[in-house]
Amino acid sequence: MSLLVVGLSHRSAPVSVLDRASLSLDAQTKLLQDTVAAEPATEAAVLATCNRIELYADVDKFHAGVAELSTLLAQHSGVGLDELTPHLYVHYEDRAVHHMFSVACGLDSMVVGEGQILGQIKDSLARAQGLHTAGRLMNDLFQQSLRVGKRAHSETGIDRAGQSLVTFGLEQLALGTPVATWAQGKKALVIGAGSMSSLAAATLARAGVSEIVIANRTADRAERLAEILTEGDDTDVLARAVPMASVPFELTRADVVVSCTGATGLVLTAEAIAAGVEGRVGAQPETVRGEVPEARTAPLPPVSTGADEDCPLDLASVQPGFSVMGEAAVAGMDAATLEQHATWAAGGTVDRRQSVRRGVDADQTDPELIGALAATAASVGRIPERRRPEPVAEPPRPEPVLYLLDLAMPRDIDAAAHRLAGVRLVDIETLADASADAPMAADVDEVRRIVSDEVTAFGAAQRAAHITPTVVALRTMAADVVAGEIARLEGRLPGLDNKHRAEITQTVRRVVDKLLHAPTVRVKQLAAEPGGAGYADALRTLFDLDPETVASVSRAEESTEKNATNATNANIAENRGPA
Repeated sequence: MSLLVVGLSHRSAPVSVLDRASLSLDAQTKLLQDTVAAEPATEAAVLATCNRIELYADVDKFHAGVAELSTLLAQHSGVGLDELTPHLYVHYEDRAVHHMFSVACGLDSMVVGEGQILGQIKDSLARAQGLHTAGRLMNDLFQQSLRVGKRAHSETGIDRAGQSLVTFGLEQLALGTPVATWAQGKKALVIGAGSMSSLAAATLARAGVSEIVIANRTADRAERLAEILTEGDDTDVLARAVPMASVPFELTRADVVVSCTGATGLVLTAEAIAAGVEGRVGAQPETVRGEVPEARTAPLPPVSTGADEDCPLDLASVQPGFSVMGEAAVAGMDAATLEQHATWAAGGTVDRRQSVRRGVDADQTDPELIGALAATAASVGRIPERRRPEPVAEPPRPEPVLYLLDLAMPRDIDAAAHRLAGVRLVDIETLADASADAPMAADVDEVRRIVSDEVTAFGAAQRAAHITPTVVALRTMAADVVAGEIARLEGRLPGLDNKHRAEITQTVRRVVDKLLHAPTVRVKQLAAEPGGAGYADALRTLFDLDPETVASVSRAEESTEKNATNATNANIAENRGPA
């Protein structure tokens, strides 16, 4: 069996494809179950983060494994195989191990050196263990990845090369101002209470925000996170939990919004954000605990740079959850409006208000215009070209009053918020562009050396472990031969006393052990080298070992390891106490 990984990440696919291919927890569960049910794979694990989706499996056939894993990824992500295939990458055996260790060290992250990936690898392993899709290889690979990642962070300065996605995102919001200075005194709204949202809330608290509001669909998790923030020794932030229904109102109070949920649709539409900006208030009257305050309803922001001014669409009729720049918004409009919308989207100078004023006389104007064009064409032989208006200098964009950080995949916040006046949005796509120019630390080379050494050691250990059941089976067969010969000797020499019988038995065993010692030690050494897997087969052939005996030794070892893992997990859970 061999390790195979098929996946896509921010390095191989645009954010739009990653967004659509993201997997919910239920989808990950079904993907794992279907993978181990497929013929080429015996065990599997999924690593799904905001900027990567990878399926790891132990397969017995490379080409069949690639085809099967690619098909399963397409089926469960909802992206067609033809569209997904150009963005997929494949790693096999040692290259797959090298990739996994690089990921664990943060070398393959959007922000090089970030350490949050270790927690995500740990969660992925726990999920595979819980579903019983992780066998010896997945357990060894993921556990060793965690050790390699921790070693990289402890032995090098990789932490200086990058930071968590949350910190990097806040730095992009602050536009060169130190985050602690930028965040001082601001009010923050955090949507979601998962690991990424919790990290964002803790980071904002340490940065000096005055208030953090946690909104989550599960009230208990939001309240627990708010309690942890309030009781923290290193901050004095005021934290409270609210239901999701309060988000529109909280948008009118917040200066910073961080969203990272598992929702499959938009959590914040451009219209909701615009209403929040237009309805911004200072201090609000106190409300009864548990009561959901009513959000102010307000139209889109007044005409200003970045707003949807002069858009030829009827914004009120656009389907909620879709950007006015999207295909769903323009479907079904007439050709003239479509042309105006295209001009507007490209930065043209379409005056929607003038178009509306002309709408009353459109029936009279069109025939006159068509007649004039026909007469001109008849006289000069062609229709004169209409020159595009000279570009008008845009006024400077106003300073943001609302900062939005979207760390979800698929996105939580409508991308159309980029166009709203008074709003600054940083999302995964923004971070991908910014990280491309981020400086690399000198410690990255040292981490790469660690990864290379660890890959060699892991491969040797796996190959040595592969031959161990064969060696054990050989020694078991030798012990059986010794026992049989001693029994035969006792039949021939019935008068042999116990002292002489024990001495003879010990002598025969020492002879067999000495004969087997050098070959078994040497075969383990040879098997640990690249290409050494064939030595196990040679040993089984030379000594005519029963394959079922070797397989039974493997099953016994896996059962022992599984029991040890379960005991360790139980001890960890007991030490943690109730959740």
